[in-house]
Amino acid sequence: MPAYPNHLDLGPLDRAAGTIRLPGSKSISNRVLLLAALAQGRTRIHDLLASDDVERMLEALSLLGIEIKRTGQDLVTVEGCNGRFPVQQADLFLGNAGTALRPLTAALAMSGGHYKLSGVPRMHERPIGDLVDALRSLGADIRYLGNEGYPPLEIRPATMRSGSTVQVRGDVSSQFLTALLMSLPLAGMRITIEVVGELISKPYIDITLNLMARFGVKVERDGWSSFTIPAYSRLASPGDIFVEGDASGASYFLAAGAIGGGPVRVEGVGSGSIQGDVGFANALAQMGARIDMGDNWIEAAAPLDGRLRAIDLDLNAIPDAAMTLAVAALFADGTSRLRNIGSWRVKETDRIAAMAAELRKLGALVEEGPDYLTVTPPPGWRLTSGAAIDTYDDHRVAMCFSLAALGGVTVRINEPKCVAKTFPDYFDRFAEVTWSSCAQVIAIDGPSASGKGAVAQRVAAQLGFNYLDSGSLYRLVALTALRDRTDLKDADALGEIARKLPVHFSEGRILLNGEDVTDSIRAEAVSAAASEVAPLSSVRQGLMRRQQAFRRPPGLVAEGRDMASVVFPDALLKVFLTASPEERARRRYKQLIEKGFDATLTTLLQDIRRRDARDTERSVAPLQKSVGAQIIDTTGLSIQEVVARILRWFESASRKVPSR
Repeated sequence: MPAYPNHLDLGPLDRAAGTIRLPGSKSISNRVLLLAALAQGRTRIHDLLASDDVERMLEALSLLGIEIKRTGQDLVTVEGCNGRFPVQQADLFLGNAGTALRPLTAALAMSGGHYKLSGVPRMHERPIGDLVDALRSLGADIRYLGNEGYPPLEIRPATMRSGSTVQVRGDVSSQFLTALLMSLPLAGMRITIEVVGELISKPYIDITLNLMARFGVKVERDGWSSFTIPAYSRLASPGDIFVEGDASGASYFLAAGAIGGGPVRVEGVGSGSIQGDVGFANALAQMGARIDMGDNWIEAAAPLDGRLRAIDLDLNAIPDAAMTLAVAALFADGTSRLRNIGSWRVKETDRIAAMAAELRKLGALVEEGPDYLTVTPPPGWRLTSGAAIDTYDDHRVAMCFSLAALGGVTVRINEPKCVAKTFPDYFDRFAEVTWSSCAQVIAIDGPSASGKGAVAQRVAAQLGFNYLDSGSLYRLVALTALRDRTDLKDADALGEIARKLPVHFSEGRILLNGEDVTDSIRAEAVSAAASEVAPLSSVRQGLMRRQQAFRRPPGLVAEGRDMASVVFPDALLKVFLTASPEERARRRYKQLIEKGFDATLTTLLQDIRRRDARDTERSVAPLQKSVGAQIIDTTGLSIQEVVARILRWFESASRKVPSR
C-alpha cells in the first residue's frame, strides 16, 4: 500500500480521460470472506480487495481459527468451519470496519463462544443496538462494554431459543439485516426476519441475497418487509468465486469523466453487476453526462455543451456513491438537492456535516438538513483555490474532494492515507486519468542512442517536472504480450493490452500489475518485440490517453516518438536530438562495456544504421523532426551542454506565454 504524506496537493487539473480497472468491492469482499468461513468446504476467492477493512476481517477470521491461505496479490483460499468457529474465546479488533464488526457480531452470537469485539473510537460511536436487540430476542447473551447501544461488545456462550420470527429496524443501517441474513442459517431452522420501518440501502441487501444464493442458501422474501431463511439451510462453498470491482469506487472516475471531458471508462462493473451503486451512472446521466455501459464496464463523458445540470434526487439506494454527486454538483448549472441521505449521519463520520463544511471551503452555498443536502456552485463556478480539505478519517470524503481539482484549482487533501480503507492506491490511479492542459510540455525525440533519455531525465530533474519515457510503455506492451503468448501480429489483441496496461510508475521504478519490471523490460527479447508492436496504430492509440495523463503541474518532459507531433502537439518546446551514426555507436559500445556485455563497434554501427533506416521508412510514426522542433547535433557535446541549451530555450519560450 502507498505511503501517503500528511497532506496531498492536487491540481490544478482540467482534463480527464482514460481507463481504470477497479479494485474489488469492499462490501462483496467482506461478505464473501465471512460466508466462506462459515460454509462447508474450501472456497477460492479471486480479486479480493486489498484494504484496511478487508485486512481486519481476515485478521479476525484467522484469530477465530479459520485457515486462510493467500496466493499472489488477490487470491485467497478459505477453509470453511461448517458453522462453528474452531476458536471459542477471542478478543477481536475490527478498526472502523462496519462490514466486519456487525456481521461478525451476529455470527459469533450464534457460535456459542466467549468473544469481545472492539474498534477505533469512531466505531464505538456507530450504533449497533438494533442488531443486538434482535439477537437477544433469539437468546444471545451480548453485553455492552461502554455506552449502551454501541460497541465495544462482549458475547458470552448462550443457548439460542427456537423461534419463528425476529424483528430488526431497517432505517438505521442495512448492515443489521445483512448480519442476520448471513448468520441465521447456522440455526438450522426456519426463521423469518421482519423489517421494522423503511429499509434503507436496499441494493446492499440484494448483494447479500445474491451471495448467499451462491453459497447454497436461497432466502424467501416478501418485498422488503420480511425475509425467511428456509429450514435446514446450510452454507456450502461454491468452490471458486470472483469479487466484482467496487461500484462505489467507480463513481469518482465516472464523475471525473463527466466533469473533465472524458471519456473515462471503468472496468470491473457494468450492467451485469450485483451492486446497486452502478445506479450512480444513471444519476450522472440525469445531470447530462454521456453514459455508455457494457456487461463489465461503464464509460462517462461530459455533456456536449460541457455543463452538468443540477439535480433533485432521492439517493437512499446509493448512499456511498451519492457523496460523489455532492462534489459533482459544484460543476452543475444551479442548485442540486440530495435527499433521503440520513444514513450519512452514522457512517465513518457524520457525512452530511462533513460534506457541508468542506464544500463551503470551495465557495459553495450549502444547506444542511437532517437527511438532505443542497449544493449551489460559487458564482461563475469559480471554486476557491488552495482549500485544505479535512477528511475526518473517512476514505470517501478524501476521494470525493479530489474531483474539485478538475475545476482548475489546487486542493489540499489532509490525511490522504484514509483511502487505505477501501482503495489504497486511489490517488495514483486518479493521477493516471487526469491532467492539466495548461501544464507546459517539453517534447524530446531523436534516433537511437542520440541521448534523448538521459537528457530528458536531467531536464525534468532540473525543472522539477514529471518525466515520461514513452518507450517503456511500448516495452511493457511487448513484455505482456510475450508473457501471455499473444501473437505479435494480432493488432486488435495488442491494442487491448495497451489500453488496459496495469502499469504504475513509482520512485523511478516501473510496476506491471504490482511487479517491478524496471529491468525486465530491457531484456533483448522484449526490445525486439517492442520494435514489432510499436508501429501498430492500435497500440499507439491504446497508449495515447495514458501518455497524456502524465501532463500534470508543474510540467512534463516527454521523450519518444510522436510526443511532439501527436501526443502533445501543443508542447511549448519541441527538441530533436541527433548525432552521427559513428558517435551513437561509440556511446552504445561504452554503455554495454560498462555493464559487462561483449560488444563490437562494427556490429553496433551496422545495427544503428539498419534501425535508422527502418525507423525512417516505417509508415506509422516515422523518425522525423516535428514541425517547429529545435535540432541539436549532440556529436561532441556533453549531456550537461545539451541540457543547458534546452533549459535556455525553455526559459525563452516560457517568457512568451501569456499569463493566465
